[in-house]
Amino acid sequence: MSAHAVPGAAGDAGAARADDEARALLPASAPGSDHGDAGSSSGGEEEEDLEERAFEASEKVLVSISDDPDADADLEAQLASSSGSPPFSWRKLWLFTGPGFLMSIAFLDPGNLEGDLQAGAAAGDTLLWLLMWATAMGLLVQLLAARLGVATGRHLAELCRDEYPDWARRALWLMAEVAMVGADIQEVIGSAIAIKILSNGYLPLWAGVVITALDCFIFLSLENYGVRKLEAVFAVLIATMAVSFAWMFTDTKPNGKDLLIGILVPKLSSKTIRQAVGVVGCVIMPHNVFLHSALVQSRKIDPKKEYQVREALRYYSIESTVALAISFMINLFVTTVFAKGFYGSKEAGSIGLENAGQYLQEKFGGGFLPILYIWGIGLLAAGQSSTITGTYAGQFIMGGFLNLRLKKWLRALITRSFAIVPTIIVALFFDSSDALDVLNEWLNVLQSIQIPFALIPLITLVSKEQVMGVFRIGRKMQAVTWTVAALLITINGYLLLDFFSSEIRGPLYGSILCVAVLAYASFVLYLILRGTEISNQMIVAIRKRLS
Repeated sequence: MSAHAVPGAAGDAGAARADDEARALLPASAPGSDHGDAGSSSGGEEEEDLEERAFEASEKVLVSISDDPDADADLEAQLASSSGSPPFSWRKLWLFTGPGFLMSIAFLDPGNLEGDLQAGAAAGDTLLWLLMWATAMGLLVQLLAARLGVATGRHLAELCRDEYPDWARRALWLMAEVAMVGADIQEVIGSAIAIKILSNGYLPLWAGVVITALDCFIFLSLENYGVRKLEAVFAVLIATMAVSFAWMFTDTKPNGKDLLIGILVPKLSSKTIRQAVGVVGCVIMPHNVFLHSALVQSRKIDPKKEYQVREALRYYSIESTVALAISFMINLFVTTVFAKGFYGSKEAGSIGLENAGQYLQEKFGGGFLPILYIWGIGLLAAGQSSTITGTYAGQFIMGGFLNLRLKKWLRALITRSFAIVPTIIVALFFDSSDALDVLNEWLNVLQSIQIPFALIPLITLVSKEQVMGVFRIGRKMQAVTWTVAALLITINGYLLLDFFSSEIRGPLYGSILCVAVLAYASFVLYLILRGTEISNQMIVAIRKRLS
């Protein structure tokens, strides 16, 4: 029995009136959209089928309170007619568990692991406090994405399609796709490096890229047997990462006192500022914001029923917090291992994904299972899982912005091709540690550039009453989220300035960069000010001058 069925509730006139009043404040379908919710018949089924959806009704997981349908109906009728919150249920938490763990993969992808190992090698344990707070900021952003998806029944890409004019929507879609391709290249290359390690160098990078591309489709095909099957695969991959890196952590015997001080005592020096920026920059992945807002719709929730939305947000908040706590521990393991082995050593400045395993082997060796292969197994799990979620996110981004009603396998093929073709080229021409490190720096910059184009629309939409209804965030939360967004954008701005000042030289390149920065800043400013009183006054002033 679905949690959204409430037989008999309509018979209570007082409850019906209260329900109608509550519905008036709940999120409405976007203007001009044929989208309908699970309990609405407006627009008709034929028109609703024209709207792209993250999950079809038949694909969604039923969230039942108990095995007794009558008990479910009675309890939901009571909840619908009262303002009380439903009792906590471990069964329901289990049924809601899944989307948050898929989301957490972006905090564990090969790009993050490289940031962890470089931070540990260059700064020791002194940046662990920053890793913890960066994860907390990431959790806040992801909870907003989940709130948006649950309360509206639509994901961020779909809502951007209705919120912004065509030129802005196309620009946002292009930015999201570029961010997606950049992240995917890092993820696939990371998986290919792991395959090269585990095959003792027998399989070159390009072969690892091809294998990763093929097995990504195999894993995604599990979705045809139900969303829970795919989520189970991710549970296995996350467990593999946790066991592998925890094994490395115990093998290297880190200093517990240094570890505790690193987490609790903030320290930052001019020598470690670049690693610090990298730690924060790796946490917020633009495509992950789009992904999480769509994944939460895999459960059968009626956005028009306030108690159902509140219950879903409650369980998703718990699940996401647990998932990111686990991801923080895994990142901590990696950072601590490389801090123990290489902090203050001559190798500290030259460690990357490609040579990290070999350095670990030379430093720590291994007993029953050499540490090189433990690292390779963990890296493979990180690369495979993040590649699958990347393809998943690409489907939602393309379908949402363009409203494409394509078969999922076709969307996956198109999305995969965007990343696999450039990745094979990269694997053929950058088959060395130094070249891959340079490439990774450029890809990190690419990710940093895209961050405002996911964060700003998210905060804008989740703050609007006409989009979120009673679930919009209040002024205090808006102040907190805009502060976090400003901090993240500023940190990434520093990274971009530092990178381009060292890489771009000459008047011609400098002029091109200035024009690009001006266009970029103008678009960011447009997204921030759009719909505010300041922007309205500017538009009026411009029209007066032109008239």
